[in-house]
Amino acid sequence: MGDPEQDPRDLFDLTGHVACVTGASSGLGRRAAMTLAAAGAYVVCVARRHDALDDLKAEVGVGIEVIAADVADRSNLEKLCAEIAAPFGSPDILIHAAGVNTRQSADDVTPEGWDQTLALNLTAPFFLSQAFVPAMKAKHWGRIVNFASLQTTRAFPGGIAYGASKGGIAQLTRAMAEAWSGHGVMVNAIGPGFFPTELTQAVFDDSERAARNAAQTCVARNGELRDIDGPLLFLCSDASGYVTGQVLMVDGGFTAK
Repeated sequence: MGDPEQDPRDLFDLTGHVACVTGASSGLGRRAAMTLAAAGAYVVCVARRHDALDDLKAEVGVGIEVIAADVADRSNLEKLCAEIAAPFGSPDILIHAAGVNTRQSADDVTPEGWDQTLALNLTAPFFLSQAFVPAMKAKHWGRIVNFASLQTTRAFPGGIAYGASKGGIAQLTRAMAEAWSGHGVMVNAIGPGFFPTELTQAVFDDSERAARNAAQTCVARNGELRDIDGPLLFLCSDASGYVTGQVLMVDGGFTAK
């Protein structure tokens, strides 16, 4: 039995926590930033497009700051980490939502496309986390959420580089959990199904293809941005204090069929 005097709603309260969300200018990253801010966290949003970040800040208001930067640029990592920590202190919640899918077929993959995909989707989440974990260890509390994908376990046409990066995310999540969860840092991943984002715009522009994808789920629909809110809050809060090294598929049961 849990503590009978504890209000279960407090488990999801992020008041006083500092979150950093990469890829916050659009899609699921933007939604994550808004959700964490609504739950009480201070949020630092990182993406390359300053105009989109400014729009997000104007919409959310107090308790949010934005930084225009490329998280895949390792030569700028030290400077970027200092900028992230400047407004509210070192983050104890990290959301790695930045990502790219070049959609190159196996025969057409270029070294540049491969390197770009792995650098942003797989390498950046590790080194950004590594930089902030010492402060999380000092607090004995931290939450890191990586972004997996349907392609973490499924092979899609034109997705060999993307799939390799997202398959790597699953193992990276487990390895980060093994390394850091003994210090109170829980590391998990969310694996979204088909959600309407810039990365999946081509899918949703094709109504027949979108309908086929919806039919492959257990709930007969594609994802809506609000569907990510609950799973994200769970993995970012005290509610997930005994959950680490897991990939939570938020896909309407697509991978269950």
